[in-house]
Order: sequence, then structure tokens, then C-alpha cells
Amino acid sequence: MNVLDGTGWSLQSLTAGPWIYAAVTTSILLDVFLPVLPSGILVVTAATAASATAAGGEAAAYVPYAPALLPLLLCAATASMLGDLAAYHLARRGGTRFGHAVARSRRLTAAQERLGETLARGGGLLVVLARFAPAGRSVVSLGAGATGRRLRDFLPWSALAAAVWATYGVGLGWLGGRWLGATWLGACVPVLALFLAGSLAAYVIRRPAGAPAPAS
Repeated sequence: MNVLDGTGWSLQSLTAGPWIYAAVTTSILLDVFLPVLPSGILVVTAATAASATAAGGEAAAYVPYAPALLPLLLCAATASMLGDLAAYHLARRGGTRFGHAVARSRRLTAAQERLGETLARGGGLLVVLARFAPAGRSVVSLGAGATGRRLRDFLPWSALAAAVWATYGVGLGWLGGRWLGATWLGACVPVLALFLAGSLAAYVIRRPAGAPAPAS
């Protein structure tokens, strides 16, 4: 499949160069504070372009500076964990101010209470699940710091969430690129899968404790 789409712009050409790693890292670091940043889309798009490099051949030679999968995965996972830690420490130092900000939003208040109860019961896997939900990473990281959760309890789950989320995003992009080619269509399909995972994670988090699982 040709790497050029109908506009004449190549997905690889727009993600080529070392700058893509800095863009991915910066976006993921900041989206814990600004959840509207499209960090997941950027990871998937770069991984789709990287799939051609991993496969080698003519497509890889066309744009020799396309991103590579392993550095992209390491950047995404590391930036995710560092962003969580930054949010955790910021909220812990300014817990009162953060509490007032959360109190103004009924949705954030309910989410924080739900997450706090689950974490108190040892449900650290919720940290991993929340990494996929819209704004879930923000609520967990900021909430853990504001409520004084111990770092040694939070950090391992944050690291696991970062690794799972980064592997999922990069893996989706790679599969999309291998299946549909390093094209915009090859990026759009895995981005849709990323959004579906986020919707499912948000549903599971919002489901009241003790509610029966959906019938299969």
C-alpha cells in the first residue's frame, strides 16, 4: 500500500525526525494536568508510522528518519509515570487548594470518592484501568497526592499503568500500520480502538460497587 494518502502528505513524513520523541514525551507529561491533549492519538500515529520502519523495505527507505518502536515505547511509558509523579507531588503539597477545586465539580468529586474507596480496599488495579479513561489519570494521580496516599503504594501501580497504556497504544499503532499500511487510515482505526478502550474503562469505573457484571 502506498504511504501517501490522497492529500499527498505521508504519515511518516509528518512524524519523521527526533522531534517526535520530544513531542510525545511533552504531550504525555502535560496531559495529566490538561487531559484534552491528544497524547494517546500522537502515540498511536507515531507507532503507525514506525511500523513501516520496523518492517523495513521500500517504505522505510522512503522516510529514513521515521520513529522507531522501542524508543517510542520507552518515551511513552517513562513520560506517563513521571507525569503521574509530578501530579502526585503537586497535589500533596497543595492538597487544600486542590480539594477546593475538586469540590466545585460534582463529577470530579464523585470520581475521586469512588477511586479513593477502591484504592483504600487495595484495588490498585483501578489505577491501571483509570489510565485509559478520559481524565482518569488526572483524578487518580492528583487524588492520591491530595488525600495523602503513600507514594510506595501509588508508585508501583502508576508504573504498571504507564507500561500497560504505552504498550497498548504502541501495539495498536503497529498493528494498524502492518494491517492497513503507514497511512492515515492505518492510524485512524487504532485510534478508534483506543477511544473504545477508554469508554469501556470509564464505564467500569463508574459502575457502582457490587453491581453485577454485564450479561455476556
